[in-house]
Amino acid sequence: MSILTQTHAQQAEHGSPDKLKVAIGSAVGTTIENYDFLAYGTAAALYFGSAFFPGQDPLAATLLAFATLAVGFAMRPLGGLIGGYLGDKYGRKPVLVGALLVMGAATFLIGVLPTYQQVGVLAPILLVAIRIIQGLAFGAEWGGAIMMTFEHAPWRKRGQYTGIPQAGVPLGLLLANLVFLGTTGWNNEWSWRVPFLASSILIIAGIIIRMKVSESPEFEETKARGELVKNPLLTVVREDWRNILRVIGLRLAESGGFYVIVTYLLSYISTNKIVDRQVGLTGLVLAAAIGVAATILWGRVTDRIGRRKLYLAGCAGIILFGFPMFLMVNTAVPFLIVLVYVIGLPVLHDMLAGAQGAWFSELFNAKTRTSGASIGYQFSAAISGFIPLIAAATAAAWGWSGVSIVYIACGVIGLIAALSTRETWSNREKNEVDVLISSGK
Repeated sequence: MSILTQTHAQQAEHGSPDKLKVAIGSAVGTTIENYDFLAYGTAAALYFGSAFFPGQDPLAATLLAFATLAVGFAMRPLGGLIGGYLGDKYGRKPVLVGALLVMGAATFLIGVLPTYQQVGVLAPILLVAIRIIQGLAFGAEWGGAIMMTFEHAPWRKRGQYTGIPQAGVPLGLLLANLVFLGTTGWNNEWSWRVPFLASSILIIAGIIIRMKVSESPEFEETKARGELVKNPLLTVVREDWRNILRVIGLRLAESGGFYVIVTYLLSYISTNKIVDRQVGLTGLVLAAAIGVAATILWGRVTDRIGRRKLYLAGCAGIILFGFPMFLMVNTAVPFLIVLVYVIGLPVLHDMLAGAQGAWFSELFNAKTRTSGASIGYQFSAAISGFIPLIAAATAAAWGWSGVSIVYIACGVIGLIAALSTRETWSNREKNEVDVLISSGK
């Protein structure tokens, strides 16, 4: 038996010695990414208008602040293209370390930026420049993190292990809410500086962990076989463009629904004075706390029943929940409003997020895996960044029912994509892994 076959057999049964360290190190990056999203969105809504665009009308200043948020989203697909190309050509680990280093530096720099009052027009220019860099790093981050986790994990537990970095979504939400709740009453510029500076703790820990892990065993094996392609980006677009489109559709259900609940719903509750804003924040914090464990558990479920079945169930749940979600909120009963967040996030959203790491990775082969999954994931993120704007526009035209339709439409797109995407983990494939393990012993 060849050394490569023995390596395959050991990987199938046990994964690499670094599997848990890689998963935790990857989770740091996804946590910071989602921490930054909420921290930046909150800072843009409450502080950045006056800090960086004070000469404008208050509404115009806020819109300009949100425009800098959109710049970060717009750069993510380019970051995904760059990170995917480098990850497939030179290795997952350099991308994993480099993306977090750049992302961390950019996030920290926002916390020390001079304001318009201090340096004039240079302040908003610096803010936009940092958001561009941050968007590129965020785009490169996910693919490297998920691929390293996926390729270090035991084959039969890849759903569970890739669920760990995906749990960074609710964990980032939880931490950002807690930090901003703690600084809201300070009434000075430290109210928005501290949340960005505080992320440096996670960044330092993540870099230390990532520097100590080994390169992806599947990348090393592909390299040893001489199967690395000259241009993985062009190769995956030419040969696997259908799967890239499927990933975009699958992700829209998850990220689109996420932004409706996390971004729009809290605004809807506050603007219409349905209940005190603290009720919505309580629901969001509770749902995020539950979601950390739920995402990993959903990933583990896919190792038992398959990725596709769970995704179909989640998309169907989003479609069915679209109208009941607002009917429950409109009752103004605090318990029901909190329950909306619990159903919408740790149940429906995290069901999809927990399946994505393994499913998206398995749709592509090792030589173009990072490029394919990253392109689909980040292009969908850029599209989903417009969901809050679309939700606000439909609400202006048709009220809350318009937002329900947007939410349901995201679920329908995901359902169609799931129906057109093959299952990647079945009993047949489990049997093949068992045979490989047996032959390796």
